[in-house]
Formats: sequence, C-alpha cells, structure tokens
Amino acid sequence: MELRILGCHSATPKPGEYPTSQALLVKNRWLVIDAGEAMQIQLRRYGVKFSRIGHIFISHLHGDHVYGLFGFLSTLRLLNRQTDMHLYGPLPLKELLDTVFRHTQVELTFPLHFHPVTGNEFKRIADDSQFEVFAFPLKHRIETHGFLIREKPAPRKLNMDAISKYPEIGIWAYHNLKAGKDFVTEDGRIIPNEELTLPPPRPRSYAYCSDTAYYPAIVPYIEGADVLYHEATFSEADRELAEMTLHSTARQAAEIARMANVGKLIIGHFSSRYKDPSVLLREAREVFPDTELAYEGKILIF
Repeated sequence: MELRILGCHSATPKPGEYPTSQALLVKNRWLVIDAGEAMQIQLRRYGVKFSRIGHIFISHLHGDHVYGLFGFLSTLRLLNRQTDMHLYGPLPLKELLDTVFRHTQVELTFPLHFHPVTGNEFKRIADDSQFEVFAFPLKHRIETHGFLIREKPAPRKLNMDAISKYPEIGIWAYHNLKAGKDFVTEDGRIIPNEELTLPPPRPRSYAYCSDTAYYPAIVPYIEGADVLYHEATFSEADRELAEMTLHSTARQAAEIARMANVGKLIIGHFSSRYKDPSVLLREAREVFPDTELAYEGKILIF
C-alpha cells in the first residue's frame, strides 16, 4: 500500500496547511479518504491521476472533511469522465450532492454510485477484487465512521524448483496451484499444494480513524493493522477542550494504537493553536514509540 497525505489539519486553514484528505494506493487502485477543501489541487500536486480514482470514502459531513468533494466531482465532468465512481458516506450526503448539483446546474457525465454508510456495527461496505473496506462507528458530534482497508489475499507463488521434479505438471495447472489446489497425477497420486507453491505475502491493512473522542470500543476493529491514522487534535494540556468537542489528544491516539497492537501510528487533524505539532508527537511517542506526524505531501509505503 502507498499512503499520500493531501491534508491533515483541522477546520481552520493556514497557508500550506489543508483540511483532511488522503489518497491510498491498493494494488493499482487509488482510493480517496475524506475530501477537505483543495483536495483536487492536492491530488494534482502530489501526482495522483484523477482517472485512476474509483472509490471515495467520506467519514462524516463536517465541512473540513467534505467541502472538496463537490469541486472534484464537477471537475471530472469537465474532463468528460465516463467510468464509474463509487462514493461512500453518511446518508444525508446524497441529498447534499443533489442539492448542490441542482443549483449549480451540474450534470455528471459518469455513473456515480452512492453507498450510504450507516449503523453502529462493524460491516463491510466495499468488496473489490483487490481489496475490501469495512466501516465502524466513531464517537463524534455527528454520525462519523472510521474505515479499515484490507488487501485481498494474493495467489500462492509457484515453487518452480519443486514443480520441475514433476514433468506431468504443465502450464495448464498453474492457475489451480496458485489458487491453493493440490495436483493429482495420472495414476491418482496427490501432490500437496504446499509442496509445489510458496505462501503469498501477508495481506496489508490500513485503519483510518477520523474525528473522534477517545473511544476504546474501536480497538477490536483495527487490531493488528499495519498502519493506523488517528486524529490527535489536542495535547493533554487541552484535554478538557478535547472532551468538550469530542476530539482526541495525542496521548489518547497513542493509547488506541498500543491497545490495538498496530504496526505504526500516524497522527493528524492538528488544531491551529499548535504552531509546532512536534509537541503532539512527543506526547504520543511516550505511549507508542512508532508514531509519526502527518504532513501535506507525506508518502508512506508499507
């Protein structure tokens, strides 16, 4: 997987700092997660081709996570896009889009498939040949969901040294071997698949926790993720403000990462009150050492 941070700051923008949006590459599929203002400009800046984006996931309808969506979809119309786009988000998002496009006289040139994300359970919302995406509830002022993006298992790898010992095994059998099937010789002898193939790489996963208060209930949903992005709007010194606004502190984000036993933590959604977010990084690393700051243009390959 390859993660590109397009924006990682909270609602109040500053020069060079943009609200939340990310692009995630999964086996040649680009996904966009949240669409803060200037999302399409940042996609251009960091080399993500619009034509390769087929799925957009919106965690909730606060403006700093969705206002960039309308301009992006309108631009795709100007580019005469024809291929399908799949959009996932809260149920009212469909009404919001219809209203904006009706009053701005935008008629899309491509099929836009809207998939409402609702409910309080962990459930699969997207099932592609290369990946699957699960949604789970977060704890914020309006309905908000996090996402777990997980690769589909790759085919097993052929062990050509082992296969060469059996002249009967032709190219015609390779597909079944990759799918995990045993080979049956002409005389009925079964050669176990494990003898002829090697295990594929372990499927990778990415967990995205947008705006949320400290919410340990999500730990089972994201447990063992290779990378976790978790908001860290405030420091512990401003914990009262975090509780009042249903956001998290950097330490709380790190506690979630530690409990979920993830591989790496990325923190973002920083309040503009912090001129230097390294104070948040230090706080998180006291609990979960493998923590990194998000920043515009950050690329993480895992």
